[in-house]
Amino acid sequence: MKHLLSVTDLDAAAATALLDTADRLKQALLGREVRKLPTLRGRTVITMFYEDSTRTRVSFEVAGKWMSADTVNVSAKGSSVGKGESLRDTALTLAAMGADCVIVRHPASGAAHRLAAWADRDRAATGTDTCIVNAGDGTHEHPTQALLDAATLRDRLGSVAGRRIGIVGDVLHSRVARSNVFLLATLGADVVLVAPPTLLPVGVQQWPCRISHEIDAELSTLDAVMTLRVQAERMRGAFFPSAREYAIGYGLSDERAAALPQHAVVLHPGPMVRGMEIAPSVADSARSAILAQVRNGVHVRMAVLYHLLAGAPE
Repeated sequence: MKHLLSVTDLDAAAATALLDTADRLKQALLGREVRKLPTLRGRTVITMFYEDSTRTRVSFEVAGKWMSADTVNVSAKGSSVGKGESLRDTALTLAAMGADCVIVRHPASGAAHRLAAWADRDRAATGTDTCIVNAGDGTHEHPTQALLDAATLRDRLGSVAGRRIGIVGDVLHSRVARSNVFLLATLGADVVLVAPPTLLPVGVQQWPCRISHEIDAELSTLDAVMTLRVQAERMRGAFFPSAREYAIGYGLSDERAAALPQHAVVLHPGPMVRGMEIAPSVADSARSAILAQVRNGVHVRMAVLYHLLAGAPE
């Protein structure tokens, strides 16, 4: 694996290998007073975020540090991007400084793929064989989020294959939804997207999933339900009448959570809008795996860095 840009780059065997590596790394850290592994000592990992982030940026930084890599955070607000430097020149500069891996989040769909193409083409000029990891590009994909969600489902349900997973809410603007649909389908899950017609993207009928507009009709059949964040910052129009109407139509309330099977798991990629997307009592309930997603995010991102930088077999 040279780069991680899309979940469609992973077949079932490759995705399972990453998840298995994450499990082994988690076990390797258990009981350690100092959570450090020497696996990536001497490697340099740079996070380059053009959008705000807490979970993804920090968990990549923690993942790198727990594996003894030198980790550096670059924010667009405090870099030469504010002076007009292009994405390509910023990436080339970081590669020339010796970055072994650049983890990028960018508001433009396809930005990570463009960076990977530049990194491969300009390898001789920079003197570094730099790996690129997509940490979210526009409304396109967020592959490590899908991997950590799959890891969480494996922990709570035992397996992903054969499970029915519901993804509810703002699918139109969600790179998390797209990555989850394709990865979970690759791993053998039956995925149903539940959203109003205004919040479904063009071409969603070609995705490997089923489409529904009625959340209450789906709940009793689900092994897990993921509520999505309503991405108001990406909306340029009225996609639903009001926050209250959205909560009534698609929010995961106490009553809706009670309709789920006893074993069903509740997920949310965060940050949550409590009371609109999900009731606070549901988010904090025993069936909620939201904090487990955050914990698994560190181990999954450790596994990604390991496979990219430590020479793990594909």
